[in-house]
Amino acid sequence: MASFLNPNVQLDRFDGTNFTRWKGKLFFLLTVLKIAYVLDPNLQPLPEPNKDKDTDTLQAERKKRSEDEVMCRGHILNTLSDSLYDLYNTMKSPKEIWNALEYKYKAEKEGTDKFLILKYFEFTMVDTKPILDQIHELQILVTKLRELKVEISESFQVGAIITKLPSSWNDYRKKLLHRRDDISLEELQKHLRIEEETRSRDQKNISQNSSKVNIVEGSKFKKNFKVSH
Repeated sequence: MASFLNPNVQLDRFDGTNFTRWKGKLFFLLTVLKIAYVLDPNLQPLPEPNKDKDTDTLQAERKKRSEDEVMCRGHILNTLSDSLYDLYNTMKSPKEIWNALEYKYKAEKEGTDKFLILKYFEFTMVDTKPILDQIHELQILVTKLRELKVEISESFQVGAIITKLPSSWNDYRKKLLHRRDDISLEELQKHLRIEEETRSRDQKNISQNSSKVNIVEGSKFKKNFKVSH
């Protein structure tokens, strides 16, 4: 909490991405500063100034809210990228800025949800890239979905990875699917790493043996050629 109150500590600027994370961090800061209440949609407006009816308490409350709104607006604008700052700087009310950002990027987030979910389901593994590297790409999508409050269970992730293995892994896929015990994500990656290393080593041995055969056959050809000559 003390670090948030330190003027030298600044939040990452919002540039149009990761709205949910930015919003959560900023709202926490505003809460610590006790000024987040000015963004409450149910906050009742104060009466217009009236010299005859205003009490000292009401005047003090009006002054405090005005100062809190100025501070809240400043914090919101200060965490925006330059382009977004220029776009929203014309709005005088922090609630107006907050609602405008919420309306724009919440809608985009919902579209992002659908896009990332589609990308996750359509993700296909290939033989030309290491399997674990591709699993890492898939896990990045899972992390992004989690940030958007879309949870994918570990058992589902395990099943998805097995299903997405390249066709050259069909026999190994069947082996995994016929396991009677459940397997964790970490265990699956360990098994796949061992299997990939084994395949790589076998392929290397095949290539070396093939090279040796070519050398022997080449030597025989040269020998026969000399004899016939």
